[in-house]
Amino acid sequence: MGNFQVLGQLVDISNREIFSAEISVEKGKIVSIQKVVEDKTLPFLLPGFIDAHVHIESSMLVPSEFARLAVPHGTVATVSDPHEIANVCGMEGINYMIDNGKQVPFKFYFGAPSCVPATPFETAGAEISVQDIHDLLERKEISYLAEMMNWPGTVHRDPIVMEKIALAKKCGKPVDGHAPGLRGEIAAQYASAGITTDHECFTLEEALDKVKLGMKISIREGSAAKNFDALIDIIDDYPDMVMFCSDDKHPDNLAISHINELVVRAVAKGKNVFDVLKAACITPVQHYSMDVGQLQLGDPAYFIIVEDLREFKVLQTYIDGQLVAEDGKTLIHKIQNPIINNFNTGLKTVEDFKLLAKGNKVRVISALDGQLITPEIQGEILIKNGFAESNPQSDILKLTVVNRYQEAMPAIAFIKNFGLKSGAIASSVGHDSHNIIAVGVDDWSIWRAVNLLIQEKGGISAVNGKEEMVLALPVGGIMSPDDGYEVAKAYTTIDKMAKEMGSSLKSPFMTLSFMALLVIPDLKLSDKGLFDGQRFEFVDVFLS
Repeated sequence: MGNFQVLGQLVDISNREIFSAEISVEKGKIVSIQKVVEDKTLPFLLPGFIDAHVHIESSMLVPSEFARLAVPHGTVATVSDPHEIANVCGMEGINYMIDNGKQVPFKFYFGAPSCVPATPFETAGAEISVQDIHDLLERKEISYLAEMMNWPGTVHRDPIVMEKIALAKKCGKPVDGHAPGLRGEIAAQYASAGITTDHECFTLEEALDKVKLGMKISIREGSAAKNFDALIDIIDDYPDMVMFCSDDKHPDNLAISHINELVVRAVAKGKNVFDVLKAACITPVQHYSMDVGQLQLGDPAYFIIVEDLREFKVLQTYIDGQLVAEDGKTLIHKIQNPIINNFNTGLKTVEDFKLLAKGNKVRVISALDGQLITPEIQGEILIKNGFAESNPQSDILKLTVVNRYQEAMPAIAFIKNFGLKSGAIASSVGHDSHNIIAVGVDDWSIWRAVNLLIQEKGGISAVNGKEEMVLALPVGGIMSPDDGYEVAKAYTTIDKMAKEMGSSLKSPFMTLSFMALLVIPDLKLSDKGLFDGQRFEFVDVFLS
């Protein structure tokens, strides 16, 4: 962290002006900003990008490796909800994320997970109590109360939910929302409890409703959920109420782009560049009181140098005055990452995945590419020897969730739109509780894909006859401690295999990981059974 000067066209987002300047940095801080003779050939200087809501775990990388892949794209900080590892390993998992993130020059602003387990309708590996949340919010490393997924409890003022929110208010820390599709009076009740953001809007009308209630909208564009096109126009009328986030970003996608992609797309759509950069660089810092410099005199030296304000090709990224990426290459060194886990189920048999048929008409989960919502549809399955089986010709495939924390029989249902023509894929990244989830054409393939993960104590797998592939995720069964770029390559290979087996989804493993996410309607599968997210109750797979 030496003393240096940088010359460029400074983008002053707050004052909405651009001018040629020389920035002087000493001991990690900006000590002077001097205007110089205008030079249009200079690259542009602007604050670093912020991911306003992300689960680091969904990159399948530990925080230190996430940072290595993010900085070449100009990302300097994230607002990170450790909800996933908390569901697996509890407080030990949250401490792991904080400690690992501190080992690298990158700013992780972690929240206190508000809903662990997310619902009582699934088996998780741990519980975060009200006392735990109190203890977390008292810590300087915890910046906010993470997404309040229990919107019914919030709307109806459940005492435990309100106690958690009150703790955040007492500490002066914001409360993140999670209320897909909520509008009207119910949304008003939700917001009035003290909810300050939402990243789950999937229509512009919904986003407008929530903005008018005082909630900031984090426009999400991740590996599975993609809401940018539907929501970006809100920035025209409410530029101060918008942030950008990825929520969930798989390693292959993170190796290619991050928040910079949303900036490029917004500007390409004709959005005002200052409004766009405010959403990407400034509003998250202000909302979450982040100690991240905004390219002002006296600030910590967080900034990026980009080639132009169209493609935003990142030439250099600085964090606390340290050069952490240059010309698309990370300069953050790999560290040794310890392993923690919670995986306590034994190998299964093929018979465990058989389901006695009560008819051939069933409720079917409809997976939608690029969305987390899953409408309920009806379909017909095949019946062989009295057992319910996949109907590949109609693209209605068997789906299973296997409890990985204790011995239990797998839950089984059916799903459409995965498109597999043979074999099966499986993952122990299964939001929110991260039990094993698998989809396949036949019981043998499903059994084999699941057992491969049990043997590895976590990961993602694909089975197609004699061809088998596994990407091991031994940290909590959801993350790899290995080099992020190597993990991205391995993920690309197994993702390609799934698509060669017939899946037409853009991100089959990411989509699979959300099929047990009970808090997103309509129909999902937990380790305890098929769940109706509208009525918040279990339903029968078979239609009477």
